[in-house]
Amino acid sequence: MSRAGEGDFSSWVQPHVPAMQRFAARLVDRSEADDVVQEALVRAWRRWSTYDGRRGEPTGWLLAIVADRARRHRTRSRAPEPGLPDTDVPAEDTRPDLDLERAILRLTGRQRTAVELYYFVGADVATCAQAMGCAEGTVRATLHQARGRLRELMGDQS
Repeated sequence: MSRAGEGDFSSWVQPHVPAMQRFAARLVDRSEADDVVQEALVRAWRRWSTYDGRRGEPTGWLLAIVADRARRHRTRSRAPEPGLPDTDVPAEDTRPDLDLERAILRLTGRQRTAVELYYFVGADVATCAQAMGCAEGTVRATLHQARGRLRELMGDQS
């Protein structure tokens, strides 16, 4: 299908909702992720007729909408970008996953978005590029730079 407009929106979008939820949970506090996904679904439904399958897969288009809605949600609520996961762990706890979360938060916005999409959402490079509005080579280079920065931040000197 090259254009949306045929069939049922719910059936069309359903396979992509889990990726949208994972991405939203990485962009805003988990307590607000469902709101962001709902806002993105409303926006996607309103703009569904503008989707053109020749420009990429639906997942990339939908993830770009999630990113936009998350950005607007943070601006509206005037809340800071998502912080560390809610835990009752003392600050001196140095579990690797907590260190990784801290390191990811120190990446540039573009690097963090690429890491979130590729590693946490499971999007391929083409979908990341579509969601980020850039070329596939840019995504590959950004991921390469992000991995290097994460190694540096995590203290891996190899």
